[in-house]
Amino acid sequence: MSARGFAAGAAALLLASTSAHAAVEVQWWHAMRTELGRQLQKLAADFNASQAEYRIVPVYKGQYTETLSAAIVALRTRQHPAILQVAEVATATMMAAKGAVYPVFELMRDQGERFDPSAYLPAVTSYYTDLDGNILSLPFNASTPILYYNKDQLRAAGFDAETPPKTYPELEAMGYRLRAAGVRCGFTGHWPSWVHIENFSALHNLPLATMANGFGGLDTELAINNAAVVRHVDKLAEWQKTKVFDYGGRATAADPKFVNGECTIFLGSSAQRAELLAGAKFEVGYGMLPYWPDVAGAPQNSIIGGATLWVLKGRPPAEYKGVAEFFAFLSRPAVQAWWHQNTGYLPITRAAYELTRTRGFYARNPGADIAIEQLSLKPATDNSRGLRLGSFVLVRDVIEDELEQAIAGRKSAQAALDAAVARGNDLLRQFEKANR
Repeated sequence: MSARGFAAGAAALLLASTSAHAAVEVQWWHAMRTELGRQLQKLAADFNASQAEYRIVPVYKGQYTETLSAAIVALRTRQHPAILQVAEVATATMMAAKGAVYPVFELMRDQGERFDPSAYLPAVTSYYTDLDGNILSLPFNASTPILYYNKDQLRAAGFDAETPPKTYPELEAMGYRLRAAGVRCGFTGHWPSWVHIENFSALHNLPLATMANGFGGLDTELAINNAAVVRHVDKLAEWQKTKVFDYGGRATAADPKFVNGECTIFLGSSAQRAELLAGAKFEVGYGMLPYWPDVAGAPQNSIIGGATLWVLKGRPPAEYKGVAEFFAFLSRPAVQAWWHQNTGYLPITRAAYELTRTRGFYARNPGADIAIEQLSLKPATDNSRGLRLGSFVLVRDVIEDELEQAIAGRKSAQAALDAAVARGNDLLRQFEKANR
């Protein structure tokens, strides 16, 4: 090779090397591990492969509370990420951190990325908008509780396996018959406050708290000691004695009771669908959450759980253009449809839902669209839009403390819920004082 040819080749190699290392790195701290973590990594890898200017770097930081705590510490030393995955129960906490948060609607506008709020499913985005309808964080992994059931056990007890219970009186009657047929437990469920207080209230169009469940201001107070919720918790305690219902613990501790065939019916997250199917040795059926038919307006609609992606201020300007492009990528119908179909989480846009439907996914996977139907039963009200309560991770712990007291028979349902309201309001007042 001539000297001139070598020099030209070296220059080209140097230019390619420089270009390869010119991508702006954007850190994304998240709380997903195992299979969900691998799917999240694929999203980042697909975006990185689609362009050369930015590189999304996912970093697992532990559970939601650990991830948020790590970000708070990192903010003090300006070593924080641009993107942070935050659980829905911490929405009020993130909104209160105004100096640290870059609202998504502002980010997309500032970076010139097309961002149409009407393209997103209202049942998902309403949880994460301000009173003017502006989207503050990008919905990412959203789910809602539904009813799962063991078709084999229903058939064996003489029921129509294609007809799950729609109401709590139907579920109660079915539970007694299942117990008489030798089933160890009629129904169970996980995340007790999320299912039996938060979603119960929304589905029955009852206020969880004053001030539009906290959307209207920090001076909100819990309202869960109303007659309908007291009646429901009292019935849970009654059913616990006969194993029509069997309490399985907090978070996802109850999941094995359904998977191993101990309980016929399970009230749990729509995002558990793939995991439950993988573990169950029986045919799984699906239905909407049951409701009490004598409560006016029920069923209304359920509310979501999960997490969104918040953008933190204080990063170099170049990173924010990358964040905006990544969020636009995540919102593409094909990307959202893939995420929805492979994880069980809800699609966040109407287009992703329609794409999934028209390609026959719901026809091939019965029950996969029940969560969307349940979220959209009726237009959301102030009681069923969601909740925005400060320190709600702690408030939820208090609620579950008191639920356990009632279900175990150590307190009456009324006394337990009165105590939950009093203890929870103390936490809300502390949050209000700290964020005035």
